[in-house]
This record gives sequence, C-alpha cells and structure tokens, in this order.
Amino acid sequence: MEGKWVKLEQKGSVPGARSSHAVAAVGNKAYVFGGEFTPRVPVDNKLHVFDLDQRVWSSPKVVGDIPPPRVGVTMAAIGDIIYVFGGRDADHKELNELFSFDTRSNEWFLLSSDETGPPHRSYHSMAADDRRIYIFGGCGNAGRLNDLWAYDTADHEWIQFPSPGEECRPRGGSGLAVSGGKVWVVYGFSGAELDDVHAFDLASKEWSVVDTTGGGGGKPSPRSVFSRVGIGKYVFIYGGEIDPSDLGHLGAGRFAGEVYGLDTENCGWIKVSDGGGENPGPRGWCAFSAAEIDGEKGLFVYGGNSPTNDRLDDIFFFVPCL
Repeated sequence: MEGKWVKLEQKGSVPGARSSHAVAAVGNKAYVFGGEFTPRVPVDNKLHVFDLDQRVWSSPKVVGDIPPPRVGVTMAAIGDIIYVFGGRDADHKELNELFSFDTRSNEWFLLSSDETGPPHRSYHSMAADDRRIYIFGGCGNAGRLNDLWAYDTADHEWIQFPSPGEECRPRGGSGLAVSGGKVWVVYGFSGAELDDVHAFDLASKEWSVVDTTGGGGGKPSPRSVFSRVGIGKYVFIYGGEIDPSDLGHLGAGRFAGEVYGLDTENCGWIKVSDGGGENPGPRGWCAFSAAEIDGEKGLFVYGGNSPTNDRLDDIFFFVPCL
C-alpha cells in the first residue's frame, strides 16, 4: 500500500510549537486546544482554528464555560460539535471534565465533571462514531487505567463498559478507533512500550485479544503516543515513541516515523510507503485528527515532540491510496 504526505503552508496567527495537545476537524476547519511547549506546563486555553482550504490560522472570540489550560487532553467531533475530555492542569492534577464546543456559535459548554463520568485522567485515548465518543485508559490519580467509557451525545449520558480484564494491561498513549462495530485498542505504554491489540464488540459487549499478523513490511514495533486515523476498515498509525526517555516526560525518547495500516477485517498489518512525499520524520505526542482536504480523506498531524526534545510547529497531511 502507498500513501502520500503533504506539508501544509501556515499563514496568520500561528499558535506555535507544542506537544500533548489535541485537534479535531469540522468541515474545512481544524480546531486545536491545549498542549505544552515547556514539559508539563500548559501553553494556553485559547482555541486556535486552521482553515484547511486557505491554510490560515485564527483565534476566534469564544464564550461560555471555557476550559482552563491543560496538557494530555483529547478532542473528537460529531457533526458541528467538538468534545474535549480530561487532561492535566498546571498543578499536575488529573482532570475529568467533559466540555463541548459548538463551532456554529463559538460557545463552550461544561457537560460533566467530578463524580459524573469517567475518573480523572490524562494521556488517554478518544474516538467517535456518529453518536458516541469513546474514552479509554490513560494516566489516572492512582496509576494507569484500562477502562472503556462512552458518552452518548443524543441521550446526554455516560456509559461504562465491562472491563477488558488482565489481558489488556492498563496503559496510556494507545490508539483508539471504531470500525466494524468494534472499538479497537492499539498498542500503548504500560511501563514498557506495548504491541498488543484488543477489540470491544459493541453488540455483544465482549472484549477479545486480537492476534495480528505482519504482511507487507511486517508489524510495527511496540510504541505509544502515535498519531492515528480510522478510514474504512483500516486503522492507520504514524510515528510514536518506541523507547521512552530515562527522564520520563521531561525528556525525549526514540521516535518512529513510519506509517502502518491495520486491516480490521483480516487483522493484518501493512507498512505504507510514503511514495516519495515530504515525510514529517520521527515524532510523537502530536495533535492528530481525521480530516478531508481537496476531497481526500486522511490524517492531519500538527506539531509534537522531536527526538531532540524540541517541540514542533509544522503541519502535515497524509492520504493513503486505498
């Protein structure tokens, strides 16, 4: 399988370099929130908007329940609404508020917090389908987690799903995707980089361990904090940390720079060639989202952390040739 990378020009009020932030695309705009430039220090709580057609940044005036600054936060969009969950504040406190942002009115709403919904966490994973957002794992108040929750945006309520059990170790920085009626948990970090895959069947409410194979190019090595997008039956992953730093979050470990696709029907991995495009190189802790540019669906990647521990401010778009 082949794909192509494109580096996107940036104009306007560029938000600057950061990692551990989040992005979600709605229509022809990508919305960015949170992150850090200095390790563990949240940059700001502005909402930055990137026009995917004009390649121009702006920071609109917003109203409502504006979230405080945070790192290790996640975002996902359903229709015109963006959902933001969790993260870690400037005092290193784990958070569990769920906010929504209406892209039509530029208004923030606090939907749940404290005793309602999933326990506090950061560096968790989020995915969405047409009705629900899904939250998995992350770093909680008492260590890493492996629980799966959903917020039903029609019924406005949280759902806690059965535990995956000991076979799915608690982890942060995993990939999460919804495909074929299942929620897929891909890799992550649990004191060591992991290379296992688990699936939760939304109909039967049962977990399974997925035995994956390495077809063209083999399986990706164990990793976490990679960028991920689900397109059709495939879950594509890019980059990620393959060897953590001895300094923990204060340092930079070793990062990968390849793209792999997991076929969720035959559970086979495929290494994706970049076709000679402008590859963004090894990195992790990026903001990433599914997006559509010029009629092509792909993976939008903004910033992240580099092997030199420098935060990045560039934007790349990857389109697999399916």
